Amino acid sequence: MESRCSETAADQTRNCPVPWISRILTMIVMSVVTALVLLALVTQAGIVAVQRAFPPQGGMVEVDGATLHVVDIGPRDGLPIVMLHGASSNLEAMRRPLGDLLAKDHRVILVDRPGHGWSTRARRQDSTPQIQARMIDDALGKLGIERAVFVVHSWSGALGARIALDHPGRVAGLVMLAPVTHPWRGGVGRYNEIIATPVIGPLLAYTVTLPLGYFVAEAGARSVFLPQTMPDGFVQDSATPLLLRPREFIANAYDLVTLKEAVAAQVARYGEIKAPVTVIAGEPDKTVKTNIHARPFAAMVPNAKLIVLPDLGHMVQNAVPDRVKAEIDTMIGKIVPAQAAAD
Repeated sequence: MESRCSETAADQTRNCPVPWISRILTMIVMSVVTALVLLALVTQAGIVAVQRAFPPQGGMVEVDGATLHVVDIGPRDGLPIVMLHGASSNLEAMRRPLGDLLAKDHRVILVDRPGHGWSTRARRQDSTPQIQARMIDDALGKLGIERAVFVVHSWSGALGARIALDHPGRVAGLVMLAPVTHPWRGGVGRYNEIIATPVIGPLLAYTVTLPLGYFVAEAGARSVFLPQTMPDGFVQDSATPLLLRPREFIANAYDLVTLKEAVAAQVARYGEIKAPVTVIAGEPDKTVKTNIHARPFAAMVPNAKLIVLPDLGHMVQNAVPDRVKAEIDTMIGKIVPAQAAAD
């Protein structure tokens, strides 16, 4: 005779128990939720610890859509130098050793790009060189910087080119270190695409990224230096752990996943750049390949000087700071007399 479940709640629980598979699924879901909550708490504690370890070193400049963190060092006379860092980093990656070296003789202005380091940006989607160029130009205007030599690395190669195109009056010269300038085959890492995905990306960024990042940050930084050896203490000296904060990790992912389309849109205009340009890149740079970016860019820009150094990886500013400074000094030495004659 077939048994029937009672209609009351108490009898239903007693006579019609939840199937075993439902119990297992419930336990799995509860375990996952508990783990995510714990990771979220660990992440919040980690954010506090990281920000205490690497506090802002400069001042803040308000622009439309962002608040930019700016460090201003060196003597105040002469033509200023503006330094812009690449992806997955902040202004400290440009400050040591190159920025400090340049500041012995020049005014050096280091900027955390919008959304990076201690700079904020209101919209994660404001990730393109075009938008960030406008923000940085605005900030420099508020700082009273009429013209400057821009020193840019990696991702900011596209940004430096865009500033020269859209705000040419601001650019006295452009020094590009292992720059990204052209579209490339392939993507920018599946994890960046996931982090830039709505809902899923923030969920991972606010739970998993920071705890996991502590274990992989040093290995990732070391790979970018190859074939050079990463300097001891680089991760701490460059304040790289700031990247692991969720809001910056998401901003960085947006910067990377939108970059290819952005450079494709500006490539045809490179011939319009009038400022003197020096491009310094290496062989073999496995992060940003010289044959895809530096060489064709230098061939398109009318007043460009290309320097390709053998056995040099991606971190040009760390590997050959004296050579970079010499090229910057040479450029300024030509610009200043020419400007004086024009005036």
